[in-house]
Parts: sequence; structure tokens; C-alpha cells
Amino acid sequence: MNPLVVREAALADLPPAVLYALLRLRVDVFVVEQECAYPELDGRDLEPDCVHVWAESGGEPVATLRVLRDPDGRGRIGRVATARGARGAGVAGTLLRRALELLDGHEVVLDAQAHLVGWYARFGFTPVGEEFLEDRIPHRTMVRPAGSNGGPAGG
Repeated sequence: MNPLVVREAALADLPPAVLYALLRLRVDVFVVEQECAYPELDGRDLEPDCVHVWAESGGEPVATLRVLRDPDGRGRIGRVATARGARGAGVAGTLLRRALELLDGHEVVLDAQAHLVGWYARFGFTPVGEEFLEDRIPHRTMVRPAGSNGGPAGG
């Protein structure tokens, strides 16, 4: 894989071709690969505090996530997606660490697919509540306290 370049931007600052590539990656992973017919475009990308974070390799996005603020003031990380060919290379960990930097000083919440609970725990997230189904996939809500340090250096 080519060297990674990590980028971030609000929706209004994304060039149309980049926005298309990020949304296409999310659809490829969540809707096509995981066979979940659901409204991928949920309106949260339009929120004024939403920041898209992505990694490019060879000029193409290979992983993406979004950083949001929930109404209760907590940070939220969502739509974490990595292209099949980039998995296992630490790309998602690199993006997650950047997202946590952007949310520094805030409690952070995310809804993890159940098979990734252990991976998110390495970044200081703790499961709360019961497992639930979202689009037929088991999930767990996870929280990382404000001011948490740590997480794996290499992802």
C-alpha cells in the first residue's frame, strides 16, 4: 500500500469528488459488503460540527470516519469504514486516534459492531448497556471518559 495521508474537513469544505469517494466507501462497506439496506445518509453529515476524517493511499480514500457532537455535549465517532484491501494495516487505528485528538477533553461515545468491542477497548472505550441489533448486526454502545489517555501507538 502507498503511504497514508490523513485528511479532515467539514462537509462544506469537501470537494465533490472526495465527498463522493467517502460516501461510496461507506456504502461499499456497510450496505454492499455487510448487506445492510439502511439509510446510510442519515442527515448527521450535514450537522455544523461534523468533521470527516479519512486516509488516502495513492490519492484514493481507503478508510473514513466522522466526528460529531451529540445534543448532550458528548463527542461521537461513527461510520468507521475501511476498504477491504486496507484492513489489518492499522489505518482505522490511525483515524481513530485523530478523531480522539479532535474530541480531546470530551467524553466520547460510539456504537461498535459487537465483534469490534475488544478493538475499541484498546483505545479506552468501555461497553455500556446491553448488546442491540442495528440493521441485523449486533452492536454495543461504548464510552470513553473525558481526558482519557492511551490507546495503542500503532493501532
